[in-house]
Amino acid sequence: MAASLLGSPLADVESLSLLPADAVTGFGRTLVVAPHPDDESLGCGGAIALLRERGRPVHVLVVSDGAGSHPNSRAYPAPALTALREREALDALAMLGVEADAITFLRLPDRFVPRAGSAGFADAARHFRACIDQFAPDTILLPWRRDPHCDHRAAWELVTTTAPDTPRLIEYPIWVWELGEHDDSPQAGEMHGWRLDICAVLPHKLAAIAAHVSQTTDLIDDDPDGFRLSNADLRHFNRPWEVFLEP
Repeated sequence: MAASLLGSPLADVESLSLLPADAVTGFGRTLVVAPHPDDESLGCGGAIALLRERGRPVHVLVVSDGAGSHPNSRAYPAPALTALREREALDALAMLGVEADAITFLRLPDRFVPRAGSAGFADAARHFRACIDQFAPDTILLPWRRDPHCDHRAAWELVTTTAPDTPRLIEYPIWVWELGEHDDSPQAGEMHGWRLDICAVLPHKLAAIAAHVSQTTDLIDDDPDGFRLSNADLRHFNRPWEVFLEP
């Protein structure tokens, strides 16, 4: 376990309470907020699949356009990369039981999703609020508040600014596992961490992750600085449980 997690609820992750798959029935109507196309599959793909298996409504809100993963690709300039990543997200979520009409793409600029107090935040917040009002979730699954990526933190700020009255906000970690500094990780007493048993739907989750081909393979090979999920990154998301954090 990374040194940055010592003293946090994630330090000894396997000691966290393991909730059964049926625990998702208590989520009710669930809105999943994904900073980028693929975060929904990585962070809570198992929970999504379990919710849909049990007939619970799920709506997925993808915040950024995903065009920042390969900014120098000539084969996939920004509009083409955005279209590709949205197709991948549609395919991935179909594997998890979510239909296309239950997915909203906000298409905010990847790596530049506005933060609280910055230009564009108020407009983005209005779009968020409209989606929340239309879906009326009982639970929102959102990225961990200090996940070490600017778009993840911006997405958390957008949710907590526009939906403070949502009955339940549950956070999922993505980058804190590999990139987090000590201050990024949950601190002792700050959050209640728990695991959700996703063993029964793990194959669906792994298939959904693999559907994000642009992020998991060398499909886009003309940008030497392009992003690809490494084996070290992926090992945190191929486990038979998912980790969630609540205040």
